[in-house]
Amino acid sequence: MTIEKIIVSGFGGQGVMGIGQLLTYAGMFDNKEVSWLPSYGPEMRGGAANCSVIISDDPIGAPNISSADHVIVMNEPSLDKFESYVKPGGHLFINSSLIKKPASRDDIHVHYFPVNELVAEFGNPRALNMIMVGGFNEVSETVTKESLEKAVEALYGKKKPEMLETNYKAMKFGGEKMMEASNV
Repeated sequence: MTIEKIIVSGFGGQGVMGIGQLLTYAGMFDNKEVSWLPSYGPEMRGGAANCSVIISDDPIGAPNISSADHVIVMNEPSLDKFESYVKPGGHLFINSSLIKKPASRDDIHVHYFPVNELVAEFGNPRALNMIMVGGFNEVSETVTKESLEKAVEALYGKKKPEMLETNYKAMKFGGEKMMEASNV
């Protein structure tokens, strides 16, 4: 049985929910059982936001996550809150553009990924979550790249078809940059 438990956290407006939805949709396209549980405060942009994603070969009993295989943190308050959720041997993905302190644990794999700088290099400020999800999936291989592309099309294709190619390129760019950063 394969089960992947993922927490994504940051400020509203960083694409946290989008990352969770993309992984959930991609999991469905990979013929997995999925769960997506969003959580955010009354304020949207700028407020705290996080979501829990479970992708499994078997039915999922509950959407709650107390121990995660992977945690993506986009800001320092998220690191403070969710670093302890990473199970020993799990992976912590840190947006090192906004988080200047190191992870405090040595029993996990930590990936420092300067997403904001990479967005500037990529040239599209709206690509933040696409670059992060591309980098994340390059390491975790939680879903197939084909399913991740299908998820982008399913979620954004009707609303903004002109952005599909940019989103695909941003995910690929994120994957390449993560490989450079992590020597994966």
